[in-house]
Amino acid sequence: MAVASNDAWGKPLDGWRLRLYTIIFEADTRAGRLFDQWLIAIILASVTVVVLDSVHGINARLGTVFDILEWGFTLVFTVEYVARLLCVRHPLRYALSFYGVIDLLALLPTYLALLVPEVHALIDVRVLRLLRVFRVFKLTAYMSEYQSLGRALQASRRKIMVFLAAVLMIVLVMGTLMYVVEGPANGFTSIPIAVYWAVTTMTTVGFGDITPKTDLGRLIASVMMLLGWGTLAVPTGIVTAEMTGQRGRETVTTRTCHECLTEGHAPEANYCLHCGARLPDYQRTTT
Repeated sequence: MAVASNDAWGKPLDGWRLRLYTIIFEADTRAGRLFDQWLIAIILASVTVVVLDSVHGINARLGTVFDILEWGFTLVFTVEYVARLLCVRHPLRYALSFYGVIDLLALLPTYLALLVPEVHALIDVRVLRLLRVFRVFKLTAYMSEYQSLGRALQASRRKIMVFLAAVLMIVLVMGTLMYVVEGPANGFTSIPIAVYWAVTTMTTVGFGDITPKTDLGRLIASVMMLLGWGTLAVPTGIVTAEMTGQRGRETVTTRTCHECLTEGHAPEANYCLHCGARLPDYQRTTT
């Protein structure tokens, strides 16, 4: 059942726009899943072309082929971007959203390369091509695992912030202590340098550019290493606990609100969990 819109600016929720919207934004339908699968394949292929094109030897042999493929990918993404703007109720709202900006960044470099002056004006026009790697971020819109991880990170953000604050206090105290114990003679020329050493030691990276020379300094370094083993597991445990807790919650789908484009609503939901707008009835019966 289609839901009509009374908003003069918003697009209607019926006709071809509704069908196109269902294919592009709803992955719970057969057509939506097929669209997502093809789009993922094209995104991966385009990123592969960008990576291979950066290799001088391969580019020397297949540069023309890569240029043709790049324009083909750009045209496909352009059609997809225009289709998204046509089927959503509020095109500007989508264009300014996270994925809308990512979609635009996937298109602009190829077109901007046509407007950029010759190599005399820039060191290398091909630097613009690096922005095409933004296409890989489009994958997160089509993978439920990414979305599950994102929800777990969002739910645990306060705990992680508290953990990071505690880590910062530890490295500040230990770095200051090492500055006092070792001093400039052993490479600890300032507290920021000593804090840098504490961070690399606590994260078990240990570049070795600054090392303690005194017995007390080595004892402090040993304590920092042991602390590092324990602290590294804390954020992993926090996020894992949140992801485990999500398993018992109600099943969510890719049902998307036409107003704010928030997805992940439960199958039986009638209203958007974010903005409160009523969800179209057709979404509850689509299979």
